[in-house]
Amino acid sequence: MSLRAAIFGIVLVIAGIVVASTAFVVDQRKQAVVLQFGEPVRTILEPGLKFKYPWPIQEVRTFEKRVLNVDPPVEQVILADQRRLDVDVFGRYRIVDPQLFLESVNDEEIARQRLSTFMIASLREVLGNATQVEVLSDARAGIMELIKAAVGRRASALGIEIVDVRIVRADVPEGTVQSVFDRMRSEREREAAEFRAQGQELSQQIRARADRERTVLIAEAERTSEILRGEGDEEAIRLRGEAFSQDAEFYSFYRALEAYRGSFNPEDTTLVLSPNSAFFRYFNEGPPAFSNR
Repeated sequence: MSLRAAIFGIVLVIAGIVVASTAFVVDQRKQAVVLQFGEPVRTILEPGLKFKYPWPIQEVRTFEKRVLNVDPPVEQVILADQRRLDVDVFGRYRIVDPQLFLESVNDEEIARQRLSTFMIASLREVLGNATQVEVLSDARAGIMELIKAAVGRRASALGIEIVDVRIVRADVPEGTVQSVFDRMRSEREREAAEFRAQGQELSQQIRARADRERTVLIAEAERTSEILRGEGDEEAIRLRGEAFSQDAEFYSFYRALEAYRGSFNPEDTTLVLSPNSAFFRYFNEGPPAFSNR
């Protein structure tokens, strides 16, 4: 009885080993490929309990059915207008053909590397035909669709479907920013120098015109002054002549008083003249008797 029990136990163990090596479960988040002597013979897309021949005849490789991410490094791209941009892009993909995926890339790490290469190549290809204004405007959505289509064509050979491709950011490189700033500053300095030179030229023209007008005005004023002075002198001579003709003695006395006023200064006037000279005639004789005419 004990021998039978032992044999039965051994049979159960062997059966358990056989069942364990032939039965397997595919998770709902996974998909599987059954390999027979290393060659894929069956693809399993539905979850549940599945069976295969025991190892080493057959083995199972499972792959993700969920959407996966790929995030290549920031890439500097030259645009159609020869501008440079540092572009950060990421993508989402799904394994849709596990057998083709296994045969082409074998695992997800290699797949991410290949997809990063595809995305960078497609990024250069599409953005090479776009301008900076388009990349930074609403046209970016269309550009991302073109990149997605280009990556999808390359990824289909790996059994991969590209779900989405997005440009996270597109920035001008730091060196380019400084270069643009320096160029803008040089341009503004050049414009300022031009405006300053134009202002100086205009200032010189205004000053020259003002000096010319000032010279003309002064010359005209001096000419008018000479004319008026001549007319005044002429009028003064005429009036003196009339006064002399009316009363010569009064005119002579008036001129003598003017001479005395101009000659006698109480501070420093010293005259060396004879008291009997004609200059002091009115001091000796007194004022004359004037005519009443």
